[in-house]
Amino acid sequence: MKKLLIGLALSLSALVFVPNSASALLASPLQDKAKVLKFSGIPNQNTTELAEKYKPLAKYLSEKLGVQVEYVPVADYNATVDAFKNGDLQLCWFGGFTGVQARIAVPGAKAIACGPRDMKFKSYFVANKKLGLKKSDTFPMELKGKKFTFGSAQSTSGRLMPEYFIRKNTKMSPKEFFGMEMAFSGGHDKTCAQVGDGTFDAGCVDYTVYEKLVKEKKVDPELVQVIWVSPEFCDYNFTAHPALETTFGAGFTDKLQKVLTSIAGDDLKVLSGMDRNEGGLVTCSNENWDTLKKLAIEIELVREPKKN
Repeated sequence: MKKLLIGLALSLSALVFVPNSASALLASPLQDKAKVLKFSGIPNQNTTELAEKYKPLAKYLSEKLGVQVEYVPVADYNATVDAFKNGDLQLCWFGGFTGVQARIAVPGAKAIACGPRDMKFKSYFVANKKLGLKKSDTFPMELKGKKFTFGSAQSTSGRLMPEYFIRKNTKMSPKEFFGMEMAFSGGHDKTCAQVGDGTFDAGCVDYTVYEKLVKEKKVDPELVQVIWVSPEFCDYNFTAHPALETTFGAGFTDKLQKVLTSIAGDDLKVLSGMDRNEGGLVTCSNENWDTLKKLAIEIELVREPKKN
């Protein structure tokens, strides 16, 4: 009887402690996961190529910050903003508009770094050579009634600012001016391809992507011609989630900003994922995008943040 009771006690003991052990084993990976700084960038070009280009930056930040940093690929612009909003991403290379969306959705989020050229960004309006249009300093009114495509619906240089300039110069909505519902290619490289193959007569693109594609001989500038260059505006930026301060400690965001803006020399190649390996990054703040936020609210792409 005594042996039976001892055996029963041991069995019950096992039942009590095994779940705790299992919980400990399950909790460990989750705890480690919570300490990983996950970052991404809007997929404004080929996502497979971007993933490879961002990996060196993840390694660089890990070494400089002393924490594990992981690049997380995203499907599209919306998914990038949603992942940041949900806390699945703590750092993201946003376009101007997606950055505004993210910072409205996440109080306390901060724009911390951008390229010098991101303070003076612009869009190219491009057209298939069959239209016979010449580059002009004035808005190309000849595009009225033509088949036109924007990039992503959330793109700053491929949608928000071009739509604003179209409305400002034509006094019409894009639908009224082009005589068709707004079309979206999904990316700057796709816009160039669709204008080049005649799917659309014209479109608008990030000027840096266009020039990069021309340099790589992926776009023929004689076929896909620049016909108008927009006025300058603020665009891309690294935005940091406020969760960084609770996860990695007070002052971590400032440390991250210093690391990003201190990248120089041979290390600039780690910024190739954002095509900022020439010129590096400089400090910035949310206020740099106040005008863009106002425009987004004005044409009803975002809602005015509620005031408490």
